[in-house]
Amino acid sequence: MSNETVTYSLESVLTRIESKIDSLEKRMDEKIDSLEKRIDERFDKVDEKFDKVDERFDKVEDRLTKLEIGQAELKAELKGDIKVLDEKIEGLKVDLKGDTKVLDEKIEGLTVRVGYQEFTNRGILIALVVAVLGGAAKLFGFFPNP
Repeated sequence: MSNETVTYSLESVLTRIESKIDSLEKRMDEKIDSLEKRIDERFDKVDEKFDKVDERFDKVEDRLTKLEIGQAELKAELKGDIKVLDEKIEGLKVDLKGDTKVLDEKIEGLTVRVGYQEFTNRGILIALVVAVLGGAAKLFGFFPNP
């Protein structure tokens, strides 16, 4: 080794170290600031996306609520319609019972008429048969002429 003397003063060395530390600190601050800015930007983008998703969920929730309300109204209307239909059916049953009675009376009246017509037709038929037989008997001479 050689005998070289160091002519640096401690103060200058410390000043140089401090300046390097300061420059490193500035660079680190800048990098931290840029990282914070990038992180903030990304968080803002994520927040925007979450806001959009939240709006979509709100819309879907509103639609589901409207569907539930519509379904409840439809059920209420159907119940009302079913009640009305039941009342109409009951009314028709009552009308049919009344109509059945009227029809039964008409059928009984027609039965009596048909029975009377059959009796009349039999009488006429018997009279015709007797007249034809009487005419045939007179024609063939079974009965003498007076």
